[in-house]
Amino acid sequence: MPPMKMTHADNFKEDLLASLGDLNEIEVFNNNILVAIYIRPNKTKSGIILADETTEQDKYQGKVGLVVKKGPSAFEDDTGRWFKDADVNVGDWVVFRPSDGWSVAINGQPCRLMDDVVIRGRVKHPDSVW
Repeated sequence: MPPMKMTHADNFKEDLLASLGDLNEIEVFNNNILVAIYIRPNKTKSGIILADETTEQDKYQGKVGLVVKKGPSAFEDDTGRWFKDADVNVGDWVVFRPSDGWSVAINGQPCRLMDDVVIRGRVKHPDSVW
């Protein structure tokens, strides 16, 4: 089944970052990564309107997030066994299991704080995964 394409504002990534506000006062420690959870819009490109309950569940069941902060040792591995040159950067969309991470809200925006090892991959667009 192909992913469901959603109707987005042209600058939805920037809107998500703006909703978080200034993150300079938030420090992420060690190998942790802070991701803002992707909440789907309520309308698909084909015109289907999703119920509010459906998009509300993205807060808890969402599998994609935008990397907004990284700890100083995130994706570092002196043994070379864990990451094999894999890395993510602030601004990347990443995939993870919903239960991996600690749920937090920053300025009302659902986020998760998680260890680098639970990031399963990177996608170019958050609608690629559900």
